[in-house]
Amino acid sequence: MRGVNADSHSVTPPAPAPASVLARLVVPAGILAAVVGAFAYVAAVDPNEPGHYPVCPLLRVTGLHCPGCGGLRSAHAFAHGDLVTALHANAMAVAAYVGFAVLWTVWVVRVARGRPVRIDPGPVQLWTLGALLLVFTVVRNLPYGGWLQP
Repeated sequence: MRGVNADSHSVTPPAPAPASVLARLVVPAGILAAVVGAFAYVAAVDPNEPGHYPVCPLLRVTGLHCPGCGGLRSAHAFAHGDLVTALHANAMAVAAYVGFAVLWTVWVVRVARGRPVRIDPGPVQLWTLGALLLVFTVVRNLPYGGWLQP
């Protein structure tokens, strides 16, 4: 019998057809194209030169760095392969770039194999991420956290 495992009498799913695999990969490919396009734009238009991008409103009004401050400079440096400068501009953004790459890769592999993709962070993970962003924001605005400022 095709598709049946004789030892356990369980039905194994047939291998996905190539056309269906390509159809399922359209969305991850589109997301990747959008991210690559955004990084290409930021790589080409230097955020270190004034006038190209808007100033962070929180920084302008309060003088405090938000968790996203330096994110464009970080992306610019990251796109040019300068990891040290990218980490100095915004270490959390670099962690987000790497996290996106890992999640996107897992997504593509699971979609290609025909498996469902579920990213369902629970309350503990969400609260941990929120607390990490809060600590990052507070520390980068303290006198001894200047090394985290862009």
